[in-house]
This record gives sequence, structure tokens and C-alpha cells, in this order.
Amino acid sequence: MKLRVYLDLSNAVTRRRVAALLRADGEVALVGTAEDADLVVSERVVATAAPGAVAQGGALTARELEVLRLVARGLSNKEIAADLSVTTHTVKYHLAAVLDKLDVRSRTEAVSLGIRTGLVPL
Repeated sequence: MKLRVYLDLSNAVTRRRVAALLRADGEVALVGTAEDADLVVSERVVATAAPGAVAQGGALTARELEVLRLVARGLSNKEIAADLSVTTHTVKYHLAAVLDKLDVRSRTEAVSLGIRTGLVPL
């Protein structure tokens, strides 16, 4: 099932650019109204996305980034461990490193910051 996205963007150039990025993903469908959408991308999200915003504790490793993206998809530690063929302890270790490097306290904060900074694609 595709993720249905509505773009609530007044700037035509920004709307075209974001739409082009989303259309490149076969799992995303742009919809005409916010009521039909699973996700609404608004000016506020675009405005707070800070290009070049890097994790405060240093850059995430490839594995940490992978764990963050799986967390963003809603997977539990056990599901992430199975997906990556590692133990749940290893997932917890990577997740702790992500939280530390992003200077956040929860999975939710990490995903939110990841989306705003472009670490986690919409």
C-alpha cells in the first residue's frame, strides 16, 4: 500500500521540487486533498528542515542511520534485530548511539529530528 501524501506548500518552486522527489519513490502517491492523505507536508516542515544540520555528537554511522530509518518505519527493537540479522542488544546499542549523537531522549524525538534534517526520507 502506498503512502498518500498531500503537499500544502504555497511556493510553486518548492512544491515542484518536493513533488519530484516524492514521485521518484514508487511507494508514495501524491493526493489532491489533505483529508485523503496519510501525511501532509506543510510550509512548517519545509521551513524547519535545516540543510547540513549534522548530529551534534558526530555523524551517524551507516548502521546507526539504518537503525534510525527502521525506527521511523515503526519497527520494534526485536523486528529491527531480525531485519538486520543482529541481536536486540546490538540494536539497543546502535539506538543509544543515535540518541546520543542527535542529542535527543526518545525514539520519537530522534525520528522527528531525522525527518527535519533529511536523515530520514519522507
